[in-house]
Amino acid sequence: MKFSTEELMNGIRSGNKRLIAKAITLVESKKAEHREQAEELLKKIMPFTGNSIRVGVTGVPGAGKSTFIESFGRLAISHDKKVAVLAIDPSSAINKGSILGDKTRMEELAKEENAFIRPSPSSGFLGGVANTTFETMLICEAAGYDYILIETVGVGQSEVLVADITDVFLFLKIIGGGDELQGIKRGIMEMLDLIFINKVDDSNRQKAKNTRLELKRALDFIPPKEKDWKVPVLLGSALQKEGLQELYQRIDEFINLKKQNGNFESVRIQQSEKRYEYWVQEYILSMIKKDATVEDAYLQHKKNASELISNPSTEAKLFVENFLSKNKT
Repeated sequence: MKFSTEELMNGIRSGNKRLIAKAITLVESKKAEHREQAEELLKKIMPFTGNSIRVGVTGVPGAGKSTFIESFGRLAISHDKKVAVLAIDPSSAINKGSILGDKTRMEELAKEENAFIRPSPSSGFLGGVANTTFETMLICEAAGYDYILIETVGVGQSEVLVADITDVFLFLKIIGGGDELQGIKRGIMEMLDLIFINKVDDSNRQKAKNTRLELKRALDFIPPKEKDWKVPVLLGSALQKEGLQELYQRIDEFINLKKQNGNFESVRIQQSEKRYEYWVQEYILSMIKKDATVEDAYLQHKKNASELISNPSTEAKLFVENFLSKNKT
């Protein structure tokens, strides 16, 4: 059944999870008619967005991201917050399929009235998120969710792009992998706001403390991302619900600090500008594919690049220059 923009809008504002899901599916669609309605819907919900805390959760596979998000989400709900989880699953590079199993791994959280879980395929989009994660987040904000938790695909340093759409970037770390700093490279360390060492128990607590010390020493060599904020390294266990309350409080402290420094809104403005630049590129490519003459030129330059007739960057520059000169008015 097709829903009108008004029906979707009313469903989002009233917290109807079925219609929220339908709206997200609309935004994720690549069909032209769906894109047109999605743009109309997004325009209508904008006045109701921006009131959540956006948290990106990353870490290597096996760090316990889903368990952590379930436990943390239920803790936030116990503080009278509404929680939306956007769980990004890696897509197959061959058939673009995705398991989308995160909802089944958060069974208890899924039962909560004040929780909404949306698994989405990355569809080959780099950066640990899907290409419409930002827009999906806006829908959840318009639906009144206080916390938006984004679980990234967890595949390595490309994860840093999730920092471009969130207020807090949290890294989950586990111990026992040999060189404890090997899994966290400088590129991602520079983007982190908090580190939570997960799966700590009595058998590995001392090693966890040693790992925390190593991480703190490493962070001393990295310029602070946020003025007056020293990245905390916390110990705990999402499964045993240990350390989560402290983490919840530290996130609250971090958000308050950003607002006091005037960085909260300025960073969000920068993030919106980056989304604008992304969609400019997407729509330009879309225009190219609609114009047979332009597409022919695009494919010819692409062929020249792939066969190394000339440098790929040179071919790209030539194509863009020709495309812009043709479309000057």
